[in-house]
Amino acid sequence: MKFPNKLKLGAAAALAASCIQSARASESDIKIPDLDAVSFVGGALTGSTVLLVGLVVCVAGMVFGWMQYIQTRNLPVHSSMAGVSNVIWETCKTYLAQQGKFLVVLWVLIAVCISYYFGGLSGQSAGHVVVILLASVLGILGSYGVAWFGIRINTVANSRTAFSALRGRTLATLLIPLQSGMSVGLLLVAIELFFMICILKFIPSELAGPCFIGFAIGESLGASALRICGGIFTKIADIGADLMKIVFNLPEDDPRNPGVIADCTGDNAGDSVGPTADGFETYGVTGVALIAFLALALASNPALCGTLIVWLFGMRILMLVTSLASYFVNGWVAQALYGDKRDFNLEQPLTNLVWITSLVSIAVTYGATYFLLADHPQCSPGLWWVLATIISFGTIAGALIPEFTKVFTSTESRHVKEVVTSSKQGGASLNILSGFVAGNFSAFWTGLVILSLMFGAYHFAGNPALQAIMPEEFRFAAPIFAFGLVAFGFLGMGPVTIAVDSFGPVTDNAQSVYELSQIESKPETAAEIERDFGFKPDFAHAKHQLEKGDGAGNTFKATAKPVLIGTAVVGATTMVFGIIMLLKRLNPDTIERLSLVHPEALMGLLMGGAVVYWFTGASTQAVVTGAYRAVVYIKENMKLDASTASVAASKEVVRICTQYAQKGMINIFVVVFCFALSLAFFDPYFFIGYLIGIAFFGLYQAIFMANAGGAWDNAKKIVEVELKQKGTPLHAATVVGDTVGDPFKDTSSVSLNPVIKFTTLFGLLAVEIAVKMDPSMKLGIGAAVFAVALVFVYRSFYSMRIPADRG
Repeated sequence: MKFPNKLKLGAAAALAASCIQSARASESDIKIPDLDAVSFVGGALTGSTVLLVGLVVCVAGMVFGWMQYIQTRNLPVHSSMAGVSNVIWETCKTYLAQQGKFLVVLWVLIAVCISYYFGGLSGQSAGHVVVILLASVLGILGSYGVAWFGIRINTVANSRTAFSALRGRTLATLLIPLQSGMSVGLLLVAIELFFMICILKFIPSELAGPCFIGFAIGESLGASALRICGGIFTKIADIGADLMKIVFNLPEDDPRNPGVIADCTGDNAGDSVGPTADGFETYGVTGVALIAFLALALASNPALCGTLIVWLFGMRILMLVTSLASYFVNGWVAQALYGDKRDFNLEQPLTNLVWITSLVSIAVTYGATYFLLADHPQCSPGLWWVLATIISFGTIAGALIPEFTKVFTSTESRHVKEVVTSSKQGGASLNILSGFVAGNFSAFWTGLVILSLMFGAYHFAGNPALQAIMPEEFRFAAPIFAFGLVAFGFLGMGPVTIAVDSFGPVTDNAQSVYELSQIESKPETAAEIERDFGFKPDFAHAKHQLEKGDGAGNTFKATAKPVLIGTAVVGATTMVFGIIMLLKRLNPDTIERLSLVHPEALMGLLMGGAVVYWFTGASTQAVVTGAYRAVVYIKENMKLDASTASVAASKEVVRICTQYAQKGMINIFVVVFCFALSLAFFDPYFFIGYLIGIAFFGLYQAIFMANAGGAWDNAKKIVEVELKQKGTPLHAATVVGDTVGDPFKDTSSVSLNPVIKFTTLFGLLAVEIAVKMDPSMKLGIGAAVFAVALVFVYRSFYSMRIPADRG
């Protein structure tokens, strides 16, 4: 079944129009208080001063991130490795440019609707409409810009890491990808915070609501497109390249394999572009959710509302400082412990960094909150330590969740070693089953960790100091505020979370750059390096350390995923509060009707679960079909008698990956929007159940898939690095398991995070307009949009299927 482009564009325009129409309903209820009137420490420190200091810190963070890029670029590198790195960068640039064009089309549709609605229907001045449009552009450019920077520094760091390994200084090699990751993490948070402070500080109060909505729409649009597309792209390329190792008995990253360059591009498209854009959106949406909560719940007390908003931003400003300080402390510790060691557990310095940052952040949270709120006239006695404790539940989660993730994904994990053991006798079948076991167990234990932290927040939400600041009619919402603060705390060590995540694509690419450069096979290379760089290369040790570094990267890529998905789920509860407040004003029995004894909420939970399973199937289907096309092409164009694959063949594999990534993303994008809009029109209580269902089904599905995939990936790494059994039946079995895990860990699971935030954000707006519509019109529009969703659900499978084999 095919649909003309005009129909697709028309459907997208209708969806965008509905979102913008909804935005008007929500922004009228969000009144940002005058933050210039807020003061701390007896009037010695104003809210305006805190925000201005924040802008200075953000600029400093951006400068530091850029300087780290310059330092990384200036590191020594052999020309053969730099050449490979540049080829990867050029293909990444092509991919990003293609994605940028797609985002421009989507933004133009939204911009037309924004201009028509706010300028034509609402009577806003042309200047106001331009400001709102610029806010949406900031959101898109933020997600797209940090993704571009991340991919650039990673494609510089990969060759420098590969070359550094030749020196035999293991710690120095390890610190290069960590430096590039820290650069990305700091720049990401600094830019996000800079934009949000500018909206609070410089945008007129009557425009703050629309601008935050525009900003959130823009960054969500950018992050979702980049995350979903990148996740599909990278796994098409990865599977296509990996299967050739079995079909043609090729070594890892063989230069003759046309899929290897696409795989290297995919490492960045999926593991660099996706997480950085996703992280940018996560910080923005969580911040907007808390600001909206405070503005709605404390509308009758603007002084207290403004105080807490400035306090939140003060905490975010300090996260940049604590993360940077912890990074330097960890560098000194690592140098003292591992500086002279030729071989050690490469995961340990990264683990130390996570824990140091978590503990320092918690200490600073208590100290800064005491300084700002302990004697504040707007705050009840003891409120400071209650708020600091609740945030700290989220901050400690940023260290605990990675520990629980490593139990199931690390190369040192008993679960991963069991996957290897089962593969020795049972081949790929038992390998896959053992990975399923690891994923299921991990979902249970990680779920308990998140539950325990939320229970702690719930307990402190009942503290009289926190209860006292809530108006009587909103006392029930104190736990919701606490959950939002936990999500906020998850991000308290955000630069470091992004840094250890970005470590992975660099180490993965470094191994590929080493092989593709063919540096070992050139007789004159050793003498050339000794002459030009002053050291004698150690090829054997370099290969071993790069493979170990890839294993450590796999582990820490896995640790960031549950943190981001946990943030989305916990933070979603805060955004749902806006819907509940709206309905409570219209229907006094709203809280009672959300009980599970009412069928609407219960059926909504079932619908949410169904959509999660559709999504994971649809995203995997796009990978399967694209990988099929890539495998067919690579088989037909593999030249085993050549030294390297042709540039044309490598470019064609990249084109196939891009084509199917965008096809899959369009289907998914339309369905997610259509369900968010249509189900809200049917019944708001059903829709609240739907949001909760997507969040909690999505949480467990994402953790299961991400950690099962991590276990399969590092089981293969153990066979390659520790057992040194490449090219054996055992290796083939683990490669098969890894190809199953590829879309699990890097496509479906990670993309659930922006899907949850998308659905909650746009669903909030949809409900607010739906309750004001004529019932007959509302049901008609809802039914029509729901039908569109089902059409694209059908297309996500049946127009993406592998063609039947007629041979």
